[in-house]
Amino acid sequence: MSKIAFITGITGQDGAYLASLLLEQGYAVHGLLRRSASADGMVSRLKWLGVADRVTLHDGNLTDLSSLIRVLGDVRPHEVYNLAAQSFVKSSWQQPLLTGTVTGLGAVNALEAVRTACPEARFYQASSSEMFGMIQEPVQSETTPFYPRSPYAAAKLYAHWMTINYRESFGMHASCGILFNHESPLRGIEFVTRKITDGVARIKLGLQQQLVLGNLDAKRDWGHARDYTRAMWLMLQQDKPDDYVIATGRAASVREFCEMAFACVGLDMNDHVVTDPRFLRPAEVDVLKGDASKAKQKLGWQFETPLERLIEEMVEADLARLTAGGRA
Repeated sequence: MSKIAFITGITGQDGAYLASLLLEQGYAVHGLLRRSASADGMVSRLKWLGVADRVTLHDGNLTDLSSLIRVLGDVRPHEVYNLAAQSFVKSSWQQPLLTGTVTGLGAVNALEAVRTACPEARFYQASSSEMFGMIQEPVQSETTPFYPRSPYAAAKLYAHWMTINYRESFGMHASCGILFNHESPLRGIEFVTRKITDGVARIKLGLQQQLVLGNLDAKRDWGHARDYTRAMWLMLQQDKPDDYVIATGRAASVREFCEMAFACVGLDMNDHVVTDPRFLRPAEVDVLKGDASKAKQKLGWQFETPLERLIEEMVEADLARLTAGGRA
């Protein structure tokens, strides 16, 4: 009998890559679909990867505990991956209560639903490097103190510690992946990396002349979402649950990301990029750089896609989208 996996946030970047991976591993994959007026468009990432017709979607919402209990009781999954969140840091400042409800309390709803409906299921919580915020160590590991600098980061930290509490209090096989920034052609257009690659493609095709950004000096440890979802799966294959930093160990600035993206199409960023203070965060996180030694040692995980190749893949995808007249 095939293993059954259930993914919240299955229509997002990570959910789509994880669904594809699990299908390759022979799982029956189910996911939670938050209905909206544009529900058909919400599965565009699953369609991009060619797996939309191979997953089973269920109506529900992370903020509705009753829907989670009902769906998990019907599906009876072996593994539950909680990837759903209001995950855009800038929006978390505009919608702090929503972010706390969905990203923080929503994770506890997922934990409570698993404990109630399928307590033997293994649980994965998507934690975030943003929890480190104002970094207390130059390179962040599982033992680095947290210092969140946004409503999103604070909500993720609450979800992170609640997952640990459920693990220790109820004996749940619950693990947290403290994932550093991970990108792909499926990244939402509101995130800076995709804004850059989409802008580069538009400028190359003569559709616009400038790319307007905020802080060019912020540094992040960027990896490929495809590599990072493999780490999620590996965590739930372990005998004992635990928490793991997933990162490349290389930090690059937004400016460097821009330079590499423009170089992919033979252009100079200095001819096209302008900055605007409207795009600055109220409280900036200057640099994040992760140490994934524990994941490498215990999970046998390491990233496969270097930053240069990631950027090239994203630029190529955006050129293809715009040439075809569409966008994922």
